[in-house]
Amino acid sequence: QVQLVESGGGLVQAGGSLRLSCTASGRTFSNYYMGWFRRAPGKERGFVGGLTRSGSSTAYADSVKGRFTISRDNAKNTVYLQMNSLKPEDTAVYYCAAKVDAGLGPRPPYDYWGQGTQVTVSS
Repeated sequence: QVQLVESGGGLVQAGGSLRLSCTASGRTFSNYYMGWFRRAPGKERGFVGGLTRSGSSTAYADSVKGRFTISRDNAKNTVYLQMNSLKPEDTAVYYCAAKVDAGLGPRPPYDYWGQGTQVTVSS
C-alpha cells in the first residue's frame, strides 16, 4: 500500500508558474512509476504526464508538452510537477498516482491515487 499526498496547488494568473509536490509513504517509492493526472470542471480525469522509477524517462500529454516538467527525488519520496506558462484551461484538480507495472502513459492503470490539489489559473 502507498499513500500519496499532493501539495502546492493554488490560484495563479495566466502565464505564471506553480510547482506541485506529491509525497509518498508506505512501500519503497523507487519501485513505482509515478504520474500526474487532472480533472477539469465538467470533464473526465486525464493524463498529464508520467515518469519511470528512476526518473530517467518521461512522457507528457500534448496539451502540456513544453510547459510542464515532471521529476522525482527518490531520497525524499517525492514527485514534482513544475507547471510554467499556465493557461486558464489548465484549471483543474491535479492528482498524483503510482503504479507497479511499467508504462509511462496512462496504461497500464495506476494503482494508488492522492486526494488531489486544486489549481486555478485566472485570465
